[in-house]
Amino acid sequence: MYWNIGKVIIENSTWGNKFIDNLARDIKLEFPNATGYSVRNLKYMRKFAEMFPEVEIVQAPLAQLTWYHLQLLMDKVPDRAMYLWYADKTLDNGWSRNILLHQVGIKLYERQAIEDKAANFERILPSPQSELAQETLKNPYVFDFIEVKEGIIEREIERELVANIAKTIMELGTGFAFVGNQYHLEIGKKDYYMDLLFYNLKLNCFVVIEIKNTEFKPEYAGKLNFYLSAVDDILRRPTDDPSIGILLCAERDKITAEYALKDINKPTGVSEYKLSDFVPQELVDTLPSAEDIEKRIKDKYKIEEEE
Repeated sequence: MYWNIGKVIIENSTWGNKFIDNLARDIKLEFPNATGYSVRNLKYMRKFAEMFPEVEIVQAPLAQLTWYHLQLLMDKVPDRAMYLWYADKTLDNGWSRNILLHQVGIKLYERQAIEDKAANFERILPSPQSELAQETLKNPYVFDFIEVKEGIIEREIERELVANIAKTIMELGTGFAFVGNQYHLEIGKKDYYMDLLFYNLKLNCFVVIEIKNTEFKPEYAGKLNFYLSAVDDILRRPTDDPSIGILLCAERDKITAEYALKDINKPTGVSEYKLSDFVPQELVDTLPSAEDIEKRIKDKYKIEEEE
């Protein structure tokens, strides 16, 4: 309906700048109890119809989103392709308006949709898992809930990621389930500990994440390849797809990473990560805290907290 009203406004644009003002007034007089027809909202309707002249696109997927989501995207995302990308992701992930605002603010499209990724997924994995893995990878990952401190080490970053696991999973993306940190494997009578281990329900596989608070070095890929071989041998079930590795570094040269992954035989991606000074505080405040999410889950399922 809003799209059709916008189309009518466009068709009557020859009447001048006052047409929308007069239309808002006439609707108010004719339908005094109707809401949503202010001058401001009518201008949004016109903009929406201008941006998407094809009714088929408006009907799906845009019609499945709330008008408030669509208004936000009109304000923040001028590019049509980017607009549709965020609309699809909002439907896939069930984002609220505030979460959508956060994702636009931290430039999720630029980090996930733009091809600035160093990975060997296309060479190692069959389709469609290779495409899903490629879509999952971001560069950089933004952990805006971790405070930047001089000399911060990998273990501190890992500890904060686990302490804020709900926000960590939100940044990693849809389908991630936390398995453990410093996950222990005994190999050849020696103990090894992986930084973070997840299972991804969309990819149907384990995901090993290693964190390095330095620039990327080729030897890091070799160690992660070793962990993936062990996970596939020890933890992977017959119904699981091959495990995937993500190496998070403070800095990453794409060409160096691509050379390092060229002969690695396990599916691996290399990305940078950024900490709290990457995002304005007003966007950080739109996210619920891990404690809020935990409380909602407990309230929903009436789980008694242990003393």
